[in-house]
Amino acid sequence: MHFRARTQAQVAVCSNAGECYLLNASPDLRTQILSTPLLAPALSPRHTPIAGILLTSADVDSVAGFLSLREFQPLHVYATQSVRRIVLDENRIFRVLERANPPVSWQDVPLNTWLPLWTEASSEESSIRCRMVPLGNAFPDYVSEELRRLLSLDEAVTGIVLAEGNKQIFYAPALPGRSSEWKDWAASSDVCLLDGTFWNDAELISTGVGSKTAREIGHLPLSGAGGLLQEFDSNKCGRKILIHINNTNPILDEESSEHREVRDAGWEIAYDGMEFNL
Repeated sequence: MHFRARTQAQVAVCSNAGECYLLNASPDLRTQILSTPLLAPALSPRHTPIAGILLTSADVDSVAGFLSLREFQPLHVYATQSVRRIVLDENRIFRVLERANPPVSWQDVPLNTWLPLWTEASSEESSIRCRMVPLGNAFPDYVSEELRRLLSLDEAVTGIVLAEGNKQIFYAPALPGRSSEWKDWAASSDVCLLDGTFWNDAELISTGVGSKTAREIGHLPLSGAGGLLQEFDSNKCGRKILIHINNTNPILDEESSEHREVRDAGWEIAYDGMEFNL
């Protein structure tokens, strides 16, 4: 067996102007920032190029890193209205983000609408535009029934399209497989980073670490009938990268047949420190 160590899924997208945007905020975010010179403080010990965060869901893996960003610098957070309400109403600890001066700015993002991002350095719109695509899934288990009844299910989990000029990225670390709209965005992108969490649907059950299938917890498995390798033609876009890979997934073993299968199908497997330029 041959593995390389990985922290939890985290992506930073940086424009030519120098501002960077995080796609979600992983539990390992502090360590990831410290190991990435591009994100190091520049103007002062409490100022980094991170201008904002785009959230695909309110899952713990997507928001836990927020608490590492509670220092005093401007920060813009982009999310659906439902995700914002879950983070702030259901988890009062995140109100610590309001201590910044100015406080963290939340931007409710309507589905299927292009929205320019914001750069604090020049107090104007960034050259990067974003679009949130509904993927169809349930809200996290920790959300109360009272709040759940007030939220839009379409806003529970989204994919993110980022565009600058004629270049485009599609990011979806969780693909529930209940909607096919994402395929067109992935196929038209120069880089797509897609859900590689599980190899097969019964992976958690067969490895003895869970009682639910991949699909039951919102992840399209890679293999099998209706799996990602079958559902998405790898010839339909630029670079195709699997991200958010669970530690039970055999593709992490670079000597495994599963690893060879995804590589032969034209997919790359994300690793810490991976970079790509558009």
